[in-house]
Amino acid sequence: MSSSLVTVSYIAAIILFILSLGGLSNPESSRRGNLYGMIGMAIAVLATIFGPRVTGGGIAWIIVALLAGGTVGIYLARTVRMTQMPELVAFMHSMVGLAAMVVGYASYVDPTSTAGLSPAEHSIHSMEVYIGVLIGAVTLSGSVIAFGKLAGKISGAPLALPARHYLNLVGLLVVIWYGREFLNATSIEQGMTPLIIMSVIALLFGIHMVMAIGGADMPVVVSMLNSYSGWAAAATGFMLSNDLLIVTGALVGSSGAILSYIMCQAMNRHFISVIAGGFGSGGGTAPVAGGDAQPAGEVVPVSATETAELLKEARSVIIVPGYGMAVAQAQHTVYEITKFLREQGKTVRFGIHPVAGRMPGHMNVLLAEAKVPYDIVLEMDEINEDFPETDVSMIIGANDIVNPSAQDDPNSPIAGMPVLEVWKGKTSIVMKRSMASGYAGVDNPLFYKENNRMLFGDAKKMLDEVLAALKA
Repeated sequence: MSSSLVTVSYIAAIILFILSLGGLSNPESSRRGNLYGMIGMAIAVLATIFGPRVTGGGIAWIIVALLAGGTVGIYLARTVRMTQMPELVAFMHSMVGLAAMVVGYASYVDPTSTAGLSPAEHSIHSMEVYIGVLIGAVTLSGSVIAFGKLAGKISGAPLALPARHYLNLVGLLVVIWYGREFLNATSIEQGMTPLIIMSVIALLFGIHMVMAIGGADMPVVVSMLNSYSGWAAAATGFMLSNDLLIVTGALVGSSGAILSYIMCQAMNRHFISVIAGGFGSGGGTAPVAGGDAQPAGEVVPVSATETAELLKEARSVIIVPGYGMAVAQAQHTVYEITKFLREQGKTVRFGIHPVAGRMPGHMNVLLAEAKVPYDIVLEMDEINEDFPETDVSMIIGANDIVNPSAQDDPNSPIAGMPVLEVWKGKTSIVMKRSMASGYAGVDNPLFYKENNRMLFGDAKKMLDEVLAALKA
């Protein structure tokens, strides 16, 4: 394939990637967006393999790598549950970071990569390698820690080391110093030492950065790491002089940064505050009896049969899904209940908080999998005004996103965070396994309000009983 044809193929792939991002911005067009992205990636890979830069035995190695990676991808796609999607995304981000590091080291030790370059061009290439490895290392270690937190293998509580900000500042200064040493190196051997030292510091920084971030900020962390992986890919493109990789990485990096900004707005948080860490203990503890923070009132439990009766009498129902629905894999039963109620002439809609679940769009993906109609799935800003006219609000495994402390308690850790105002409806029903607090480790006064009822138990089991009672 000629260089001109490769260039045209790359342009076509870039256009398809942009169309893919546009399609993914709306649930109804997301399938089309995914299709555009797959076609664009197929074109990009084929154009690269059969382009003039890959010759001889290189094609065989690439095919082996494609088969190995494709096999792993197919296996994961068929075996990973929807509840495991957030940690899978974090794991994939770590692979991008690892790839950027490997390419950076390979590009540095390969003498042909700098053959014929002027001193100025050589310095620019060295800077690209240094920055690419730096971003890749931070992405790699940060994504591994995020994977551990999302999978429950590492505590969601923020790790606040003494003088952690000064530690980060010292690390940055050391990285800058060794960057100077790296650029001034006269041989590969001489430059390898500062490159390795920087890599170690960057790996430690990625671990420290994500460990300091509390569980409540994990959706922001996922989108932030998505952005980092994009910039790592762009840096790899600069090292390899591949324009398509540069543009693709920039698209992913910028879209991830915008998404992180949207997530921060949804939580009334500043991005720097998220990076600084400390929000959300992830403890999931029950309120302490007799404590000053103990919400006033008594919990009113209900049974599945009583819940069904409330739904039968209601004219308007809003369902607020949370991570508990994902853990119980109850989205299909939720759809069956929704379908039954709508057939009875009732208005049923879903209220989705931007940071519900463990990654952006987590609840939307689950509901789409269960074939819930897109037109009844509304964002928080679209539905919050309707709660006062709602007969029953069903909260399925959500906690922090329906916590009235965000509005009523200026001393609450989540004060100012926009929430779904379910307590303004006629009746709210919270489905939980226990009285434990949510992922942010903050107590919820909603449980004690007079118009609230608590339906305890596994969400899937209890919803099956509610569905059976409705049909009975």
